[in-house]
Amino acid sequence: QDQLQQKIICPGPVTCLTASPNGLYILAGVAESIYLWEVSNGNLLAILNRHYQDLTCLCFTDDSSHFLSGAKDCLALVWNLYNVLQAEPSQIPDPRHVWSRHSLPITDLCCGFGGPLARAATASLDQTAKLWEVSSGELLLSVLFDVGIMAVTLDLSEYHMFCGGMDGSIFQVDLCAWPVQRDRTFQTERENGKVFKGHRNQVTCLSVSTDGSLLLSGSHDETVRLWDIQSKQCLKTMNHKGPVTNAFIVLAPANMLNPDGKPSVPLPKFSKHLHGTESSDEPGTEGVTLRLGLRQQEPGQSYLEKAERMYSQMYSTREKNLVGDQEHLTIQVSELEEEVSNLRKINKDLFNFSARIITKPAK
Repeated sequence: QDQLQQKIICPGPVTCLTASPNGLYILAGVAESIYLWEVSNGNLLAILNRHYQDLTCLCFTDDSSHFLSGAKDCLALVWNLYNVLQAEPSQIPDPRHVWSRHSLPITDLCCGFGGPLARAATASLDQTAKLWEVSSGELLLSVLFDVGIMAVTLDLSEYHMFCGGMDGSIFQVDLCAWPVQRDRTFQTERENGKVFKGHRNQVTCLSVSTDGSLLLSGSHDETVRLWDIQSKQCLKTMNHKGPVTNAFIVLAPANMLNPDGKPSVPLPKFSKHLHGTESSDEPGTEGVTLRLGLRQQEPGQSYLEKAERMYSQMYSTREKNLVGDQEHLTIQVSELEEEVSNLRKINKDLFNFSARIITKPAK
């Protein structure tokens, strides 16, 4: 029996949710805002308000360094996670890129491999799917379809882009087709061999297997279908009791089939208030204080006193090491004495020069 590990109450209905590939952060779209939590302690690290309408999709790059957000305001934003984490709580960091080439709400996002050098795909109700370069923000490709696009994904080699339409069709776009055109029109009649047909309602999600041979699709027709990409044949249909909103292929965890397998680290309770503000001072949210040499410290010591004591200990250790080599110590002392003598001479010359200038009679 599946047991609920943690129930997290959010400030409003969550329209989209994603986790960073490294497992450290959680992103959630609540109305027009992006909420960023740290998984290990549940701290709410940032609330980003740069969209003007409700969020529809979120995704991370494969190295967790950037994330993308799409909303009903027709904008797709690229965020640098480091800049978001370093920003002050009172400031809203600027996104790295603002993609505003869509004319209707963004419905889906997909990011390829390569970290900040990856390519990202966006889908929209304006009947287009666009391919972008994350590093420069440049638009690489725009494909126009006959219907609004609800889902988009890339295969692992990024040879193909798969787009799910509102009519239930799934389109396969060749990214390496010749001649290279930035603006293309997908004509279903001419490219009949590149369309997956079977869903009776809008396609909401797409996912490609790691070997690039299988395509998984979910739809509002209450089914999930598994397709063979090469032949475009439906291999399996899984029925559900309601519209399918999300489905994706993942590598099976090592202990998935182990009946005794349990989460090694329990999820903490996620904070409702921004970390670092007064309202977030709740019991149990304090950071971990690491003390060095706890038994040697006296109660009531200030930070400067502790730092000075540590420095004196380090310096005494260095002196003990120098005593081990008496000859080297003698040479170093003589060099220091000579430097002090030179500094005294320079100081004396500067003093005499200044005195002559000050006491020089005016003409």
